[in-house]
Amino acid sequence: MLFVYTAVDGCLQESSYASDDILPQDAVWIDMFEPTPEEEQAVENALKLNVPTREELEEIEISSRLYKEKGVLFMTATLIAQADTPRPETTAVTFVLTETRLVTVRYAALRSFPMFISQQRRGQRPIGSGELVMLGLLDAIVDRTADLLEGAGNDLDAVSLEIFSQRGPTDAKRPAGHLQRSLRRIGRNGDITSKISESLVTLARLLAFFGQTRKDPQDPHKIKGLLEVLEYDVKSLTSHAAFLSDKTNFLLSATLGMVNIEQTDIIKIFSVAAVMFLPPTLVASIYGMNFEFMPELHWTLGYPLAVVLMIASAVVPFMFFKRRGWL
Repeated sequence: MLFVYTAVDGCLQESSYASDDILPQDAVWIDMFEPTPEEEQAVENALKLNVPTREELEEIEISSRLYKEKGVLFMTATLIAQADTPRPETTAVTFVLTETRLVTVRYAALRSFPMFISQQRRGQRPIGSGELVMLGLLDAIVDRTADLLEGAGNDLDAVSLEIFSQRGPTDAKRPAGHLQRSLRRIGRNGDITSKISESLVTLARLLAFFGQTRKDPQDPHKIKGLLEVLEYDVKSLTSHAAFLSDKTNFLLSATLGMVNIEQTDIIKIFSVAAVMFLPPTLVASIYGMNFEFMPELHWTLGYPLAVVLMIASAVVPFMFFKRRGWL
């Protein structure tokens, strides 16, 4: 599927395009979303360049994702997709930048793309060239990444509050399995954070490569300033992602420690119960023997005395443990 956009008064305008049409010469952005072989061939014939296929995007090494060929920049970044689903994943997106237009190749739906189009149509991101389209799109990607990090941080704060919150005697008890659910939430946030860190590394390399290879001494659109802002934002988000990664590891260790404490409490209860019932069992075993000469068997008060002795031998350890604070 091809989405072709032209610039009209600094705003993107989508052009109607069919598979057998000729690409408009004034197109500033061609978004190739899961393109068919016919669509890839049409773009290659129109722009006289080699568009990477899906197999090439999956096989390309990180060290070979940034290169310049015949004056055209090929830049591939790893972005996070399906972040709002239980299974977020990363996908490779290629930015092909010519002198006049931008071509993006992607095989996953990314929320930052429609976000950028919506913001641009409201006049927040003026467009006049392929470079500005790419920088605006990268800015939307960075904004989306910041939102994901903020969401992960808020969820980790909620998990931390649940784990370390003090509960009084009148508070409701924590539901069974709450620590297991906390572990799953921590694991999901850790997964998202690691994928975001990977994405930010590729974005930082892409911006550095673009800044080094671009040569425009006049710089009428202030591309250099936009680049510096983007690089600063990516650097700040990278630091924040590292902080969230450390917090995730801390909460993971703390949650596992809480699991061990709960298991210890359960084992302690069984141990105390065993100690409490050990003396009554001993008394019952003694008077349950079948020896012929046992004077207590002929006592009138022998049975109630044995029962009282068993109850007392169970109550005394219980009171002792209670006073020591072990229960």
